[in-house]
Order: sequence, then C-alpha cells, then structure tokens
Amino acid sequence: MPRNDQAVRQLIVLKKLESSRHGLTLEQLAEGLDSSATRHPRTLRRDLDAIESAGYPLLTERVDGRTRWKLLDGVRNTPTLRLSPTELMALALSRRLIAPLEGTAVHTSLQSALLKASVALPPEGLTLVQQLEDTFSVGLGPHKRYKQHRDIVERVTHAITEKKRLQMRYDSASRGRVTRREIDPYRLWYASGGLYLVGYCHLRKEPRMFAVERIKSVTPTELPYQIPLHFDFDAFVEDSLTVMRGPCIDVEVEFDRPTAAWAKDRVWHPSQHLKRLPGGKVRMTLTVADSRELVGWILSFGSGVRVLRPESLRDAVKQEAANISSSS
Repeated sequence: MPRNDQAVRQLIVLKKLESSRHGLTLEQLAEGLDSSATRHPRTLRRDLDAIESAGYPLLTERVDGRTRWKLLDGVRNTPTLRLSPTELMALALSRRLIAPLEGTAVHTSLQSALLKASVALPPEGLTLVQQLEDTFSVGLGPHKRYKQHRDIVERVTHAITEKKRLQMRYDSASRGRVTRREIDPYRLWYASGGLYLVGYCHLRKEPRMFAVERIKSVTPTELPYQIPLHFDFDAFVEDSLTVMRGPCIDVEVEFDRPTAAWAKDRVWHPSQHLKRLPGGKVRMTLTVADSRELVGWILSFGSGVRVLRPESLRDAVKQEAANISSSS
C-alpha cells in the first residue's frame, strides 16, 4: 500500500483517538476507513503501533470484555511544541491566509489550531496582534469560497482517502451544460485561489481537472481504483500557466520598459527565462499550455507586451482584443 494512504489512515485514527475520552475498540476505529483496515485487524494494529512510535503514548484497557485504545491522559490537548509568544502571535496573525479554504476539513483544523494559539496569548498579546494587523496586512487577491460546497469537499476527500470511484454531475464551463461523470479521484489541488479535483474521467478516457464549485452533486461508489504508477501529478499540472491545460507551446513575448519594471519581478511559470534588452525592455520565453488562460494573461499587460511567437498565439490575442473592442 502506498505510504501516503497509510499516513492518511493513521491521521484519521489519531483524530478519532483525540476526540474520545473513554477509548475506542478496533471496530470503532475501523469505521469509515478503507476496507483493508476492516478486513485485517493487523493493519489497524500496525497503525496504532506507528502512532505510538511517532510520540503519542497509547493505553489499552478492558471494558465489558473488549479492549479499548485511548491516548494517555493529558496528551489529547497538550501541544508537542513549545511556542514562543512571538510565534503564537504570528500564528494568530496568519488566520486570514487560510480564508479561501473555508468549507474544507483543512480549514476547520487550522482554525481550531489558530484559536488555541490566540487563547494561549495574554490580553496584551492579543492587543499587539491587532496592532500588527494594522501594520502588516494580508491581501488574498481573487479567490473562490467553499463554505457552501462543504459536503462536496468532504465526500471527495473521503473518496480520495478510500480510493473509491465517484459518480458526479459536473457543470462544464466550456460546454455550458451539466454532464454525468464517473471519476477516479486522485487529489484535491488548491491553486490560483481555487480548489480543483484531479482524477481520471471515464467519460473522456483521460485524467482531467474539475473546478470544485462546478460539481453539482457527488455520489460515492464501492468501486475501488488504483492510481496508475506512471501518473505524475506534478508533471500533469506543470504546463498550466495557472490551472488550464492544453498542448504545450513555446512562447516568446517582449515587454516595454514601464511594463518590464514589474513583470520581470514575478515568477509567472517555472519555465520562464528573461533576457534584458536595450532601453529597459525585457524578453521572456516560456513553455506553457496553449489555452484561453494564456491569451488572457497576455492581454492583462495591455499595450505593454508584444507577442513574438508563435504566430498562432499572436493572432489569437489580436482577435480577442478585437472582440473586446467591438463588444464595448
């Protein structure tokens, strides 16, 4: 079994132990876990051994003739790290950074941790945090919200953990209609202010990316799947300028001096290469997916950028600019 599957399962078991004051039986610990833990108690026992080896002391006790496992008293809510006052204030200050993940289990856990960090601060510390917020503010930029998609996110997360196929209704932005899909969910990916499901689409017969907010419904199945050994998630997403995928093309653009002054200071894509030109201009080359996203990115620079190659991209940008002008 892949190590990440074991880690996810052990994290779920530890979370259950944290929430129980009186201990849990193997059967109770196995509820909601993958079938291997249900069929083979030895698997769950190995998970418990791994949790204890990681520094979480466990106790066993017999209750009504059944063995129960529990965390040692005082461990459930005792932090393993001693944080300095400035570290606690930094954690409290960072709570706005996770706002886009509202509606996910990750957000809930992080909020809980940050709340505990705030409670651990004396009143003077909280006052200082408020003063710091007036000095150091965090701008999140454009992002989506997932509070109303909580159930969708939880079902998808569970299916990924269990390695079970999903049936879902998806509102395709490109086709403008809702289609039914069967998906082997590989991973939830947060990028560019949005949450995306990456998985194998049995309708399209290839791995695809789905915007979570466009998933209308999710129905879990009992059909197991395995991620192909040749599937490389990082390679799957690396060609996208942000999230949209398409055939890779070599792009060369040139920024005039005013635009180059700020365009050159950002990493727009890992493949980018910059060359300084006379007069303060900058030439950028990069290899990215050919998509509407790429056209929109170039248009965002207005008249400060010029597409040198490929010609097809230059024509697409000109056509889109003409469409914008005519629609106004």
